[in-house]
This record gives sequence, structure tokens and C-alpha cells, in this order.
Amino acid sequence: MTPSFTIRATPRFERMAQKLLKHHPPLRAVLDRVREILSSDPYNRSLSYPIKKLVGEQGEGQYRLRLGRWRFRYDVQGSEVVLQYCGLRREETYG
Repeated sequence: MTPSFTIRATPRFERMAQKLLKHHPPLRAVLDRVREILSSDPYNRSLSYPIKKLVGEQGEGQYRLRLGRWRFRYDVQGSEVVLQYCGLRREETYG
């Protein structure tokens, strides 16, 4: 059985998510999926998720999770995952 991680969001993350939810209601389902993934495998040891350890990052947001156009940055502190950033990639980014 894999250990369960506690998910905590910073006030900054909460503000970003609330602002994005006003214009993107489907984000609520994405956030549920993020919490599901990170509570079970934040290090991506199963290699099942689009999670990347960011090189050269210290502190806020050492890991990145991609779900479609959504990007989430987080840190792992012991058995706690701290959500730091929630953002949306623009459609023309990879145009």
C-alpha cells in the first residue's frame, strides 16, 4: 500500500484557483484530479503521470504537474504536498 500524502494549498494558490474558476468552470474537475494524483504519488514513482522535477528550483514549486493546458507547481515536505501555483497555458503557446 502506498502512503497517502496530505494536500495543502497556499493562500496564493487559492487566490489563483478562485480567479481562474470564475472563467473556467471545468477547472473544478481538474483540481479534484490533481488532489487525487498528488495524494497518492507526488514523486511520480509509478511513472504514470506528467510530473516533472524542476531543475534548479529551490523552495516554491519544485515539481510541476501538467494536465491538459493546466500547470500546477508544488513542493513535497515530508508527507505533505503544498500547492504553490495554478496556471493555464494559452492556446497559441505552441502554435
